[in-house]
Amino acid sequence: MTSTGTTAPPPPGVARLLRPYAGGFAVVVILQVIGAVAGLAPLLAVVELGRTLLAPGQADDGHVRNVVIAGAAGLLVRLLFTAASSGTGHLLDTRVQLALRRQLAARLGRVPIGWLARRRDGELAKLVGEDVSAVHPVIAHTPGDLVSAFVVPLVSLGYLLTVDWRMTLITLIPVLLAIAMVPLMMTPTRLREQKEFDAAMGRISASVVEFVQGIAVVKAFGGSERAHGRFRTAVDDFTRSFYRMVRGLSGVAAGMQVALSPPFVLLAVLVGGAYRITGGWLAPADLLPFLLLGLGLTAPVAALGHGFDDLQAARRAVGRIRDVLAEPSLPEPVRPVAPEGHRVELRDVRFGYEGAAGREVLRGIDLMLEPGTITAVVGPSGSGKSTLVQLLPRFYDPTHGSVLLGGVDLRDVGSQELYRRVSFVFQDVRLLRASVADNIALAVPHADRDAVVRAARRASIHDRILELPRGYDSVIGEDARLSGGEAQRVSIARALLADAPVLVLDEATAFADPQTEQAVREALAQTREKRTTLVIAHRLETIADADTVVMLRDGEIVERGTTAELLARGGAFAEFWKIHAGAGVMEGEEAR
Repeated sequence: MTSTGTTAPPPPGVARLLRPYAGGFAVVVILQVIGAVAGLAPLLAVVELGRTLLAPGQADDGHVRNVVIAGAAGLLVRLLFTAASSGTGHLLDTRVQLALRRQLAARLGRVPIGWLARRRDGELAKLVGEDVSAVHPVIAHTPGDLVSAFVVPLVSLGYLLTVDWRMTLITLIPVLLAIAMVPLMMTPTRLREQKEFDAAMGRISASVVEFVQGIAVVKAFGGSERAHGRFRTAVDDFTRSFYRMVRGLSGVAAGMQVALSPPFVLLAVLVGGAYRITGGWLAPADLLPFLLLGLGLTAPVAALGHGFDDLQAARRAVGRIRDVLAEPSLPEPVRPVAPEGHRVELRDVRFGYEGAAGREVLRGIDLMLEPGTITAVVGPSGSGKSTLVQLLPRFYDPTHGSVLLGGVDLRDVGSQELYRRVSFVFQDVRLLRASVADNIALAVPHADRDAVVRAARRASIHDRILELPRGYDSVIGEDARLSGGEAQRVSIARALLADAPVLVLDEATAFADPQTEQAVREALAQTREKRTTLVIAHRLETIADADTVVMLRDGEIVERGTTAELLARGGAFAEFWKIHAGAGVMEGEEAR
């Protein structure tokens, strides 16, 4: 029974993450409050001027001058403090976004690699890029907008109530109508449509990434129609989702805009004011503050309405960010145990992917990998080969049984110790946007250039690296463009430099030409006596190198033994060999 913990305490929620910036938010709010209140001074100055000029008798020039100066000073204060609030809010936004991206990077670095493998590149890129950026309105704009939406109306209402409370209620009619429409934008149907829109946006982002990354292969094999078809399907799904969302929101949004529009506000105030004036309950000069401040009541609410979509998008983006931050880390042992040796053993291993409705990909796997041997795993597509090899570097933990290294369950081995002892090369190679030398030395960052060059020579990639503009200092994705086979050889050089006692290969030379493959196989063979190797084999040459061949079918081992033994039995492996040997002959004939 293993004893495990987690690599880190539970990830903080967004509220806790923002707590260190509470002082910054307070500064933004205070500056915005001062600016918002000062912004009412010009309107009140116009009201006072109107009352003064409309009053019978000669106007007081000094009073008029003071009112104008007060209005101008209020306008200046509003501009200065609002600009300061906006600038502070945007600076705060950059700091928060940086913190979120660091949190996500740290969490993604601790989740099981298998969890990452199940996510599309576009999905993770959207999370770290677009979703974090979607938080921008909440940080940079919402505090100021909320202050304006509440402080300005409250101060305006306080003033208007001193003039005529009944006329104040009439002036509030457009605001109350708009607020009454807000729940219509948050019904379960509208929320479901917005969620479907986000999902469609994620699919179209992923399809673009996949299409661009695979365009060379698509064009080479004449599959552009199918690739374009998948992209068009994603676009059509997005269009339908967008149409449904806009159709559902357009009526409510239009109603809110009409209710808060200046013509509707003026109409409501003028009709109500005319009724009050003709009834003798309101002086004509007292209608002026309602005409001016009535527009001030609706403008902040209208601004919130225009930003409602951004706020909703930010809320959904924050939810997705929190989901990732809450994703459990790969369980780590409380008291790590160091393996003794590098024998690998799988005992009654069963495994099923999360969400696979109980379907087991591997069932009852018992397998011993002795040091100094190569074990090849073969089988038809979907038999569980890739899943099996991914258990050794602990991309996943078995749902039943155990995987042991040196007599110790992998769940009792610390991750740093595990990756010092197990290296892996998979068919789907990922290189960092760093120099070629740094990519090779990824597992051994302290390695000197001579060691890196030796590993590259053994992986038959040294000569190609020298052809790059800056040789080993060329940066992948900038001045270093490598083919799939070349990237695979860089990955093999990385594994050779790491020199881990356990090596896992998933068709590591799938894209290599025969000469390169032979050179790499010879390089691996030179150190096979001190290494335990597990390899997925699709080529007969790889099977020929193996000490033990394991035949998988439907997640179970159906045969095992040497190549000669399995061929002599005439069973499932012999049939597999016959089919692949025939395919190899056919490929050779087609090539000729």
